[in-house]
Amino acid sequence: MSNDHDGARRAFLVGTAVGAAGAVASVATVTDAQAAKSNAPHGHTAGSTVTHDQMGGHGAFLNDDDLATIVAYTERLMPGAPGKPGAKDAGVANYIDLALAGAYGDLGDYYRRGLTALDAYCEGTFRDKFVYLKPAQQDEVIAAMENGKATGFTWPTAQSFFNTLRTHTMEGMFSDPIYGGNKDFAGWSLVGFPGAQPTFTTADMQSSKPFTRAPIVGLQHSVKASKPTKRG
Repeated sequence: MSNDHDGARRAFLVGTAVGAAGAVASVATVTDAQAAKSNAPHGHTAGSTVTHDQMGGHGAFLNDDDLATIVAYTERLMPGAPGKPGAKDAGVANYIDLALAGAYGDLGDYYRRGLTALDAYCEGTFRDKFVYLKPAQQDEVIAAMENGKATGFTWPTAQSFFNTLRTHTMEGMFSDPIYGGNKDFAGWSLVGFPGAQPTFTTADMQSSKPFTRAPIVGLQHSVKASKPTKRG
C-alpha cells in the first residue's frame, strides 16, 4: 500500500483526535459497549466472556493469535512511519487487551466473535488469515468492513466491529499511558499534547504550535507522587 494512503489514514485519526482534544485522555467509550449489548442475538449475552485460562494465551485476555490479529489490524488503521509512531509503537493492542480484561470485560465475547468472523472472511476472500495478508489486502478487508460489504458477520456486524476497533485504536493511541497504550507518550507527542504540566509559561499559552518541551507527564506520575514516603 502506498505511503500516501498510510499518511492519509494516519492524518485522519490524528485530526480526529485533535478535534476531540477534550477526550484525548479518556479511557472508556460507553457507546460501543451499549451497542454490543443491545445488538446481541436472543439468548446471547455480551458479558459471557471466556476466561484467560480457557484461552491459553499470554495476554491479559487475548490469546496469541487474537493479539497478533489486533496488532496487525490496528497498525493498518494507524500506520507508523519514520518519525511518526503508529499503533504498534504506541502499544494499542496492549491497551485493548488490558481493557478487555477490565473495563471492557463485557465486550470480550463481542471481540472473540468479531475476530473469528474477520478471519473467516479473509480466508474466504484471500485464502489466508488477516495477519498473513499483504498490507494492500488487509486494507481491502478493512474497507469492506467499514462499508458493510464484508460477509459472514452476524453479531457484531462488520461495520460495528470496524467502528469499535477504530474507536479503541484511537483510545490506545491517545489515552493516558497508565491504561496500557500511548507508550512513551507516542500519541501525545504526535499531536503535541502536553499532558499534565506543573506550569505553562505565557509563551506556551499564546503559542499555536504543538507543545514539545519535556517532560510530558501522565497519571502514572501523579500516582507515584501521591504515595506516602517511608520514614526511617
